[in-house]
Parts: sequence; C-alpha cells; structure tokens
Amino acid sequence: MKVLLTGANGYIGIRLLYELLKQDHEVICAVRSATRLSVPQEIKDQIEIIEIDFLNLKSDQELPKNIDAAYYLIHSMSSSTESFDTMEADSAMNFVQLINTTNCKQVIYLSGIVNEEKLSKHLLSRKRVEDLLYESTAEVTVLRAGIIVGSGSSSFEIIRDLCEKLPLMITPKWVNTKTHPIAIRNVMSYLTGVLGREDCYNHSYDIGGKNVLTYKEMMTRYAKMRKIKLYIFTVPVMTPKLSSYWLYFVTSTSYKLAQNLVNSMAIEVVAQPNNLREKLGIELYSYEEALDMAFAKIEQNQVASSWKDSMVSGRFKHNLNKYKQVPSYGCLKDAQEMKTNDPASALERIWSIGGKNGYYYATYLWKIRGYVDKIMGGVGLRRGRTNTNTIYAGDSLDFWRVLVADKKEKRLLLFAEMRVPGEAWLEFEIDEDDVVHQTATFRPRGIWGRLYWYAMLPFHYFIFAGMMRRIAKG
Repeated sequence: MKVLLTGANGYIGIRLLYELLKQDHEVICAVRSATRLSVPQEIKDQIEIIEIDFLNLKSDQELPKNIDAAYYLIHSMSSSTESFDTMEADSAMNFVQLINTTNCKQVIYLSGIVNEEKLSKHLLSRKRVEDLLYESTAEVTVLRAGIIVGSGSSSFEIIRDLCEKLPLMITPKWVNTKTHPIAIRNVMSYLTGVLGREDCYNHSYDIGGKNVLTYKEMMTRYAKMRKIKLYIFTVPVMTPKLSSYWLYFVTSTSYKLAQNLVNSMAIEVVAQPNNLREKLGIELYSYEEALDMAFAKIEQNQVASSWKDSMVSGRFKHNLNKYKQVPSYGCLKDAQEMKTNDPASALERIWSIGGKNGYYYATYLWKIRGYVDKIMGGVGLRRGRTNTNTIYAGDSLDFWRVLVADKKEKRLLLFAEMRVPGEAWLEFEIDEDDVVHQTATFRPRGIWGRLYWYAMLPFHYFIFAGMMRRIAKG
C-alpha cells in the first residue's frame, strides 16, 4: 500500500516508519523539514519525503493523490501550556482539507483514552481531533492509548529519572491515579494491524497492556526490577504547579510537557475492553516485560527513536535550516586546530561527544553550565543523546541540536538550544591533511551578548583547548 505518514519525526512516527518498510509498504513521510528526519540515509533512499507544516499551510500545498492510507500522528502538547489545543485543532483541520483532495481510503489516528466524564485539556484536545478527522472523506480508525512504555518514550524516561535519581520521594496524590501502560511493540502491532482492514473502518478502540497500575505501582515495580530501594510518601498539598516544577527539575522532560502531563495525571486512563486484540492476534506484554525490552534496546545501543530528539524538546520549534550556514559577520569565534595521527579514532570521538561520554575535558564545567541553564528555564543537559555513537541531523545532543552530521565529509555542526544572549554554533571537521578543526561561533545579541562572551573567555580557553587535544590525540 501507499501510505502517508505524518509526524514522521516523532517518537512513534520513526518507529512506525521502520515497521511499514518491513511490511513492504510504499511510504511518504510528511515533515516540516526534510533534513530533520532522523533516520539513516539508506532508509531515506527507500521513502518519499515531502515538506509540509500543517499549522502553516502554503496556498499551493498538495499531497500525492494516489495514497491508500494515512497515519495522523501530529500532537502539540509539548509546544505550549495554553494554546496547544487550538494548534492541534488547526493542524487537524488543515490535514482534513488536504486529505480530502486525495484518494485516501483510511486515516489512522493514535489518540488518548477518553473514558472519564471529566477530562484534562490534553485529552479533550485529542477527542476534538478525533471528531475533526471524522469529517474527512476517508474512513477513520482511532486507536486510544495511555502510557506508552519503550526505550526513548517520554513516560519511560520520566519514570526512569524519578526512580534512579530519587530513592525517597514526597509525591502528590496523583501518583495513586490508575493508568493502563502498554508496550511500544504492542502499539506498533495495533497501528500496522488495522491498516487496510475494512472491518476497522469508522471504529475507535482503546488499547492497553496486561496491567492496570497506579503511577506509584509503576515506579515501585520499576525499582524492584532495577533492584533500587525506593520510598514514596504521598502528600495532598502539592499543587499542579509545584508538581510540574518537580518533574521539570528532576526528570528529562520540558516544563511545558511536565505541566500538561501533570494536568492529565489526575484522570484515570484505563482502556475499555474490545475485540481488537483477538481480531489482530496480538499477544500483550506486561509492564515488566515492556521495561525489560526497553532496557535491552538501551544496553544494545539500538534505541530507534526518542521523544527528546523531537523539536518540542528544545527552545526552537521552527525550521533550523537557516542556521546551517554558520555566519561570520558580527560574530565572535574560538578556533582550534590540531593534527591527528589517527583520523578514524578522532572522528569516532567527535561522533560520540556529549551524553554519558561527556566533552572529554573538564566535563564538570559543562555540567555546571547545564545546571545553570536549567535553572534559567533552558534545556540543560537533561536530554543527553539517544545513542552513544550514532547521530543524525535533527537529533538533540545535551543542550545542542545537530544541524549537520556528515561522516563521509567528516563534519559535525551543532547549534545551541541553551539560553544565551545570542546564537551559538560548535563545529568539528577533519580535513584531507588529517587536521582536526574545532570552531565555536557566537553571534551576540546586543551589549549583553558581548559581555557574556568576554566573561566566558577564560573558561573557553581552558575548555576548548583541552577538548581539542583529547579529540585529536585521544
């Protein structure tokens, strides 16, 4: 089948792309920026990529006419704490407008479980999108999921951060809310299983795993599996705002996502029974099995996608292509270069920078800078990196965003998403003479930008020179 995949840069979208290709479907990925699709070149060679922003449609924007089905995986919850519902509705209406000009027979939407009378703004928004999609000329299949557990998922990473970092927790009462976690593999089976099935047209299905658990039970089971001592005490006085700040400072989530998640955590999210699992022949995994599979992927360095690589995890939500050309006018630079006797090893060190590997020299100073950035409301170092030595353009890397990752050309270009009074780039390149070039570029914003740069000069000299030596010499 010819399948349109929207939200292809997202956590679910990238994984679904791999599954659809395994099943020999012809896939068209709709993304805001073609250079932002974080998959290997051999995958890009197998698909068609179209650039489209469903929030800001161009007047001449079109979709291919001969598509058979489309996945709608666009969500805006991490982008805003106030207007994400409006953004999601606008995106859905624009999608319907375009899909109605095609021959698409089926639209598949991954929504949230909406069984309670009182719903959060997040879940009300998902329900509103469902209603809008049903106005399309295509048949609609809706899959409603709660907590998705898998390597790189926001839910998994939040629970992981909380349990690994806080052996003693004073928690709000929402930790006793029931939820219905589901393994990412089961989600993939459902998403691909309903594709092209006419008996699933115009139906909505709740999907959940084997276990209904409270958030507290999810954390205690995680701790037991990881052999961590964990003590949780619940208090009724922690407000949603305090809870949001608590999640933001302790976990890898952004504040906007934390606030929207907290507002949803007071609502029970439990799947209603249906016959879809039997119809598709899906074997459900338990919560513990989902955790085991997640850690297996992490330990094998095979995490296919992470929510942190999405643009919503950083400061800049728009196309970053305009930053790929590093400016020179009005910029301040720190340029280092050094001959290497082993360019292959030097390149591997460049490709493995950040995350758990650190910055090879005075990493503690980078950590301090990360803490300061997080206190100021920035991303800090919380995102790390998805894999230890594999990276693509568009990925997040600590408080950087990868703009160029060309291993053949031996060039890596990073753009800063930390809070600075200006714009900053960090570039690595190995030339044909085996000379490693490392260039930090800063375009200051006014006098405060220049003062910031000059105040950091002593640290820059210390950090950048040491990092250059370690990369070039090992």
